[in-house]
Amino acid sequence: MNINVTLLGQMITFALFVLFVMKFVWPPIIKALQDRQKKIADGLEASDQGKHELELARKKSLDLLHEARAQAKQVVDQANTQASQNIEDAKAKGLKENQRIIADAQNEIYREVGLAKQEVKKELKDMVLLATEKLLQKEVDQATNQQLIENFIKEI
Repeated sequence: MNINVTLLGQMITFALFVLFVMKFVWPPIIKALQDRQKKIADGLEASDQGKHELELARKKSLDLLHEARAQAKQVVDQANTQASQNIEDAKAKGLKENQRIIADAQNEIYREVGLAKQEVKKELKDMVLLATEKLLQKEVDQATNQQLIENFIKEI
C-alpha cells in the first residue's frame, strides 16, 4: 500500500472520530462541566448569603442582648427604688408607731401621776387629821378639820 492512501485513510478516520466525539461524547461532557460549574457557583453564592445572614443574625442577637441587659438594668433599678421606698415607708411607720407608743406612755404616766397625787392627797389628809388630833388632843368638828387640812395642803 501506498503511504498516501494510508495517510488519507487515517485522516478520514480521525475526522470521523473527531465528528463522532464532537457529536456524541463532547456535549454530555460539556453539559456535565457546566452543571458542575453552576453547582459550584450556586454553592459559593449560598455560602456568601449564609455568611451575610450569619452576620445579620449575630448583629441582631447582639442588639437583643443589649436590649435585654438594658431591660434587666431597668428592672433592677426599679426593684432597688421600690426596696428603698419600702424601707423609707417602714421607717416612717416605725417612727409613727414609736411616737404613738411614747404618747400613750406619757398619757399613762400623767394618769398614774394624777392617781398618785390623789392618793398622796388622801393619805396627806389622813396624816394631817391625825397630826392635828394629836396636837389638839381632841377631835375637831368636820368643817374645821376640812379647813385645817386644806390650809395645810396649800402651804405644802
